[in-house]
Formats: sequence, C-alpha cells, structure tokens
Amino acid sequence: QAKYDANYILTSLGFAQRLFERQGRLSGVEIKLKEGINADNAKQELQALLGERFKVQDRYEQQNDIFRVMRIEKLISHVFLSFILLVACFNIIGSLSMLMIDKRQDIRTLRSLGATDKQISTIFRLEGHIISLAGALLGLLLGGILCWAQQEFGLVSMGGSEGLYIVDAYPVSVYLTDILLVLVTVLLVSWLAIWYPVNYLSKKILKT
Repeated sequence: QAKYDANYILTSLGFAQRLFERQGRLSGVEIKLKEGINADNAKQELQALLGERFKVQDRYEQQNDIFRVMRIEKLISHVFLSFILLVACFNIIGSLSMLMIDKRQDIRTLRSLGATDKQISTIFRLEGHIISLAGALLGLLLGGILCWAQQEFGLVSMGGSEGLYIVDAYPVSVYLTDILLVLVTVLLVSWLAIWYPVNYLSKKILKT
C-alpha cells in the first residue's frame, strides 16, 4: 500500500545499522507469539520485565489510526443496517395487520370456544416473533455462507494492479460477538414492529 511504501523499507539489520550509524544498537524488536498465548498478558509481563525505559506495544497500538477508523466504519455500518432493518420491519407490521383483519372470523370462533382476548393476542404475537426469528436465523445463515465463500474463493477482489495490496480479495472474519449483536438488534427491532399491530389492532378487532 502507498502509505507503507512511502514510509518503510525492508533491508538487512547490518545495512540499517551502518546506514544510521547505530552499530550494535536496536530501536525496536518485534516478537511473534505462539498461537493461543494471550497478547495482553504477554505485553504486561514484558513491560514488567523491561521496566519503564522501554515501551511495549501490540499491533493495535502501533497502527492505532487504522484500527480506530475500522471501528468507526463498523459502527456506522451497523447503524445504517439498523435503519434498513427498521424499513424492512414495515413488512412485518403490514403482514400482521392484514393477517389479523383477514382472520376476524377465526377470532370470533376462538372466542366462542372460550379463548380470552389475551390468549388471542398472544397467538398473533408469537406468530410475529416466529417470523422475525426465522428471518434472523436465515439471514445469519446466508451471511455466514457468503463470508465463507469470500474467505475460500475471494468473490470480491480488491481491484487495482497486481501486487498493489497484500491480499487479492477483501479479507473477511466472522466473530461470535458480531453474530450475537446482529441477532439481538434484529429481535429487538422486530419486537417493536410486532408490538404495534398486535396491541393496537387487536383492541379494535377484538371489540367487534
């Protein structure tokens, strides 16, 4: 990338020491940890061992600007997707409203059989929750498949000339926290969408 090409070079340690007249001295040491080792714990142990004369930084601290931008982009993406989800929830509102209006005769039958208004409202509420949960799980499944396909086959390339980027395709990672965040957001927004038709329309329909 242009930022690194303009600021960094790869050369031998001996040549760099001669170039900067720092024979026998180092300005930094990079340590690669084995898989499974906690980076935060290793950082604290190294800092305690080396003392205050030396600074120990992980890769997130070394490239703080890049990771901060990535976190902001991720937050903005989540906000925009939440707004899109709000628009999509109007489909749930419309579907439940039409269902309740269409099932007036069935509602009368249930009341004749002894069902209470609360039980009838619960039926429609559960149906809305089932629709939203099924949609959330299906969306997560399709999203997981697309992420796997991107990791394995690189469906979306980085573009540009060959060798411009370290990787040829957009890197994708799936985290459990992101999955849970999406699931909770979908269920919360859909719950709000279900609340209106069930609580507002049921009062009018059940009175007739």
